[in-house]
Amino acid sequence: MSGARGQRRVLVVEDDVEMARMLERQLDHEGYDVEIAHEATGLLDRLGLGISDWEVVLLDVGLPTMSGVELLKIFRQRGSLAAIVMLTGDDSAATATTCMRAGAFHYLIKPIEPRELSIVVESAARHSTVRRRMLEGPATTPTATSLVGASAAMRKLAAAIEQVAVHDVSVLLRGESGTGKEVVARALHERSPRRGQPFVAVNCSAIPETLIDSELFGHTRGAFTGATADRPGVFVEADRGTLFLDEIGDMPMHVQARLLRVLQESEVRSIGASGSRKIDVRVIAATNVDLEAAIAQQRFRQDLFYRLHVVTLELPPLRERRDDIPLLAAHFLHKHGGGSPPQFTPEALDAIAAFDWPGNVRELENAVLHALAFQREGTIAIDALPAYLNVRASGTVPLPRVPEVIVDELLPLTEAKRRVNATFERAYLIKVLEIGNGSISEAARIAGIDRTNLRRLLKRHEIEPDDYRRRRD
Repeated sequence: MSGARGQRRVLVVEDDVEMARMLERQLDHEGYDVEIAHEATGLLDRLGLGISDWEVVLLDVGLPTMSGVELLKIFRQRGSLAAIVMLTGDDSAATATTCMRAGAFHYLIKPIEPRELSIVVESAARHSTVRRRMLEGPATTPTATSLVGASAAMRKLAAAIEQVAVHDVSVLLRGESGTGKEVVARALHERSPRRGQPFVAVNCSAIPETLIDSELFGHTRGAFTGATADRPGVFVEADRGTLFLDEIGDMPMHVQARLLRVLQESEVRSIGASGSRKIDVRVIAATNVDLEAAIAQQRFRQDLFYRLHVVTLELPPLRERRDDIPLLAAHFLHKHGGGSPPQFTPEALDAIAAFDWPGNVRELENAVLHALAFQREGTIAIDALPAYLNVRASGTVPLPRVPEVIVDELLPLTEAKRRVNATFERAYLIKVLEIGNGSISEAARIAGIDRTNLRRLLKRHEIEPDDYRRRRD
């Protein structure tokens, strides 16, 4: 039976009927597609025909007609990509060593604890997924306009893109930083009737406020000091195509008014020009800002908001689609690892899968780049990963240690407590900024406070968030 995990198929090879049923019940409950076999004969035929497609095999060492270790060796000889977990009632080191040397992913000792089974099978499934994706080769690596992921959230987003792309309406993309909003914008363009025409992307937050008018709408020669030549502006550059306005929530109010007029009239007037020019541009905007809150604070125009969000697509953060993390890791290994990219060790892949990725897909890509720089002999071990991956998915921040010197100084109690609190508070703020990659929003989420209070605390301790933003190329 197929479960929520889609194609994650598990084969249980166990001659003990009750044990096999127990394993089947638990794995089926967790959403795996489970198949049971009580002996090796039929499996050998399927392996010979190359029709085995299990991600994980739970293989009993003590099978009646052929030992589990012999069957494991045949799996490996015939090129099976399944991650094989051995089941044994013998807890001796010799048995474990024999299994691992024969190519087992892991082994479990009977009686098997349900939690241990769950953890090991999940890890094995991730490892098998990455191996399969790596063997697909660069020819099948997704393009710049493809969405990588098979989770329910990404399938829903992909379906929405296909449906919306053909309608020539404005689209607002909402999601955290690094979730791939430009990839979605390009996908909408490539699937629309405007494919083949220009796709122009502009990051509104990266343009100085004094230049954004000129960047968007263009200028004529001599319109202002330094305007030594005509500049058409991005609306003209994107004529008949698609204009992607990223970080629209950071656009100054006076520019928002001009943008609204361009969208309403379908014409643009360059700075210093005597007339307007008709344009035909589809606008896709993106933001990680709460625009409704910005409207309430009079930082964003409500009429522009209505004009931009004819259709709104929400991009899920990576922590909400963990099943896609192995696929993305393999994708980035292909993209940056050359013709023969290295392999993750199971421990390294588990660490990647367990992390919350506050910087989302962009942060994962940079982590893979870091790992490639530190890999050894074609293997990415856990020590090749960025050090911050030691902070796990729960979002729990390790508490800074209280300095003992304060106690040793024998200060008055009130002053000692004030200093300890101040020291702890500063260290805590630095930690959440490091985890959140300098993002005020992410640091506030982790700390469980609103952004205004976080900014107030940062100002009190003279902490600059940008100092904790990891460099992204």
